[in-house]
Amino acid sequence: MIPRELVGVAEVPGGAPLRLFRRGADHMIVLDRNELMSTRMSGSEEALGTMTCDRLGDRPAPRLLVGGYGMGFTLRALLARLGSDAEILVAELVPGIIDWARGPMAELTAGCLDDPRVSLEIGDVGAVIRRARRRYDAILLDVDNGPDGLTREANDSLYHARGLDDARAALAPGGVLAIWSAAPDPVFARRLARAGFAVDEVKVRARSNGKGATHVIWFAR
Repeated sequence: MIPRELVGVAEVPGGAPLRLFRRGADHMIVLDRNELMSTRMSGSEEALGTMTCDRLGDRPAPRLLVGGYGMGFTLRALLARLGSDAEILVAELVPGIIDWARGPMAELTAGCLDDPRVSLEIGDVGAVIRRARRRYDAILLDVDNGPDGLTREANDSLYHARGLDDARAALAPGGVLAIWSAAPDPVFARRLARAGFAVDEVKVRARSNGKGATHVIWFAR
């Protein structure tokens, strides 16, 4: 069996550090003993991007906000589907994640952060949302394991009533709030509806081949 090699450690503001491991050609980002993401399981993160594009249709010059770069699966899925007139802002809280993307995982990143449609902000996506008004055609959130903050407690505020109100105010008319989760959460789904969204809950497989664990994406319009 190929041993797992520690590649780097990234500090999370207000949370526990993340560790990047490599085993052969695979990479995984780990919090304590929880594997948050892996190059072996990209399917649901890619679906977050492609299914959001499906819901946007042919909207001209769309503006999108992506909360959490992760391993870039969602961003690359968006870039593959969107035209040259799209604008995508990626808000990533952890600078080390971007260092890994441009360093040990540069081959996987495939230059997506340098695409002319992409801009990058190092900081809290919640702050980006709060300062926007009717700006984004879609907001895609994958900043934690779901509506309960695992990486850091402050992420909880994104998924509570005030955070959802802020997201609705930041969306353009007919805009889509797309939220990834490792597991279902009926309480959160009802909270989305109470915040004034029409909610579509979709179950997707973790792996791009349709296998693996089942994850959840909420599309709230």
